[in-house]
Amino acid sequence: MKRLAMLACVMAVFAALSACSEKPQTLSGTRSDTAAFQGTDNAFAAPGWTKGDKASWEQGLKARMQNGQNEYTKTATPK
Repeated sequence: MKRLAMLACVMAVFAALSACSEKPQTLSGTRSDTAAFQGTDNAFAAPGWTKGDKASWEQGLKARMQNGQNEYTKTATPK
């Protein structure tokens, strides 16, 4: 019985200390201190958008909202 109590205490200590070993969850290499329209350095940017141009960024967002994310335009039946 004494051995079982000792084992329970050791398991409780290990359970309590296991929360101390969590690694920090940070983004590596991503800068979030710049505005979204300032751009990206990869080739997957939308066509018609120029890096650093806020007006073309907003125009692209409006077009995407109307064409792709508006459920009313998707489900509208032609008359």
